[in-house]
Amino acid sequence: MDAAMMETSLSIPLPPAVEKALQGAAMPRGRCSLLSLFSNMEAAARSKHGSDSEEDRDSNNDFETSQLGTKEYWEDTYQKDLETFKDIGDVGEIWFGKESMSRVLRWMDNATIPEKAAILDIGTGNGAFLVELAKHGYKNLTGIDYSPASVELAKCVLQAEGLTHVNVKEEDFCRGGLEGYDVCVDKGTFDAISLNPDNTSEVKRLYVEALKGSLKDQGLFFITSCNWTKEQLLERFNEGFEFVQDLPTPTFQFGGKKGNSVTALIFKRVR
Repeated sequence: MDAAMMETSLSIPLPPAVEKALQGAAMPRGRCSLLSLFSNMEAAARSKHGSDSEEDRDSNNDFETSQLGTKEYWEDTYQKDLETFKDIGDVGEIWFGKESMSRVLRWMDNATIPEKAAILDIGTGNGAFLVELAKHGYKNLTGIDYSPASVELAKCVLQAEGLTHVNVKEEDFCRGGLEGYDVCVDKGTFDAISLNPDNTSEVKRLYVEALKGSLKDQGLFFITSCNWTKEQLLERFNEGFEFVQDLPTPTFQFGGKKGNSVTALIFKRVR
């Protein structure tokens, strides 16, 4: 689905509780295409029936947990994508579409990010963004993913493009230990780990701490999300980071409400 299709006005009436829940929410797309919508609907239903506890209302518990937050789900997904790539050469889905990569690359061009900058692709998936970064002239690229099948797929895709110099490795970002990067990019990984059914709050905290350790002082963090609004991300990354800019993303109209289909923000690491 391209940006033009996302800008279509829909006339589906919504129940009042759901309409309230959707106000200001980022509309999802791709593999998380209805995940945020259903999560908001579930939250609205709990609120309507008076079952919202203090824990439910906490910012760490904005979504129901899901299999999309498990390593097993992504290993299975990328194993299927790997088999498909080996069979017919299809790399699989590009999260948030090609425009999501283009908007980051345009900003990096305008900001004159050096070609030798150390860039980390967090949750690289099929390595599609690494391919675009390499074609754009960036030399010092690393992609990580906790799924072995993802890593193998990304390496196969890069090899097919003649980009064997790009580093891809199996790594759980939330465990920390990475450092020295000028730029970190996340397109959907924070969304996924936020749905982890095992101690969701702790996983999100570990992600932020790992990001702090990974970036150099004044290093840049690009995040694209289909689950979190700008305000929620500003709150999440308010310590150790400085907000730089939000990037324009497609808009939508749903049930008479207007919003963005995804949220794309840039932060700077400050110590």
